[in-house]
Amino acid sequence: MRRVVITGMGTINPLGNSVPEFCESLKSSKLGISRVDQFDCSDFDVKCVGAVKDFDPTGVIDKKDCRRMDRFTQFAVCAAHEALESADTDFKDLDLFRVGVIIGVGIGGLKLTEQEHEKSLTKPDKISVFYVPMMIANMAAGAVSMKTGFRGDNFATVTACSSGTHAIGEAFRKIKDGYLDAALCGGAESCISRFSLAGFNVMKALSREEDVTKASTPFDLNRKGFVLGEGCGILALEEYEHAKARGAKIYAEISGYGATCDAYHMTSPLPTGEAAARGMVNAYTEAGLEAKDIDYINAHGTSTQMNDAFETKAIKLALGEQADNVVINSTKSMTGHLLGAAGAVEAVATVLQIDEGFIHQTIGFSTPDPECDLDYCTEGARKADIKAALSNSLGFGGHNATICIKKLA
Repeated sequence: MRRVVITGMGTINPLGNSVPEFCESLKSSKLGISRVDQFDCSDFDVKCVGAVKDFDPTGVIDKKDCRRMDRFTQFAVCAAHEALESADTDFKDLDLFRVGVIIGVGIGGLKLTEQEHEKSLTKPDKISVFYVPMMIANMAAGAVSMKTGFRGDNFATVTACSSGTHAIGEAFRKIKDGYLDAALCGGAESCISRFSLAGFNVMKALSREEDVTKASTPFDLNRKGFVLGEGCGILALEEYEHAKARGAKIYAEISGYGATCDAYHMTSPLPTGEAAARGMVNAYTEAGLEAKDIDYINAHGTSTQMNDAFETKAIKLALGEQADNVVINSTKSMTGHLLGAAGAVEAVATVLQIDEGFIHQTIGFSTPDPECDLDYCTEGARKADIKAALSNSLGFGGHNATICIKKLA
């Protein structure tokens, strides 16, 4: 079996527009959630979002191309550029038909759809000729391939909030099984708009807390729902022997992947946690590990009543007695929920914590919940020697995805 390693990373998210900035924000327990200022929300109950700040794609994408890309695609192209720069390669020494691009997107150009729909009501002939190719979910992967020249497997995983983790898992499998030698993979999303906030709000899924410090509080008894966010995370993966031969810095190794479905409900996770637990078990078993080997879990941890309680049950099922020893955190306590990009940004966070030896705090926590009784790292960031970690994503439709990431041995 071929080994798969991470040699580059890129990100744009509410905690920073680069991997170093993101890392420092995680270490310092920075809050990336802010009040809505993109549009008037005075008539909305929801007041907080996890927005990307000060993003300027023109250093990577020329202005003409920027006008032909939705914001989520701009995120993907810029994060992919950073991932290749940190990997110190353009993979041009490989057959480019064996270098893939797999980028998950949960929704795609919803904000653009809202904008163009308004035009259609009075002047349908004025809709942008680029509307359809700009908004479709696969365009992030397509645009990255056009920028890089990579001609291998190229597609979007669209599994709601599991999209980014599924994309990483599928790229891992393609390299492990010999179909690719390298890949850029991850997730991108940008759906902060009146239309999307209204849609999620009527589902009672979003936090209506007006205090930004209390808006996203995963695993807290008084949690009130998730905060809608945006961003992107991209990993550069390659076959281990190729990375070693070129002298690449190896951040960590992806060694297992689990994908299951609850087959239960459109939006609620399975209450027993059984399917999510099987995904975790499948991931660490493929990695050649046992439950006792898992040191850390980056939880899906959305700050909704059902997710946090049911994910806790799933972790207990998957790890047994080790559940009491593992350290868990939720990056969403700082970023909000980035939908299809969440799992990818959280994978970047997981790799950073393995590489730099720390576990970031789950911020905003104040009141323990009897149903959430594990170690969620709520008191502050910790130094830690993480040897094996799981990163979980759970999506509407019952989609569960887990990747197992190890320190290189």
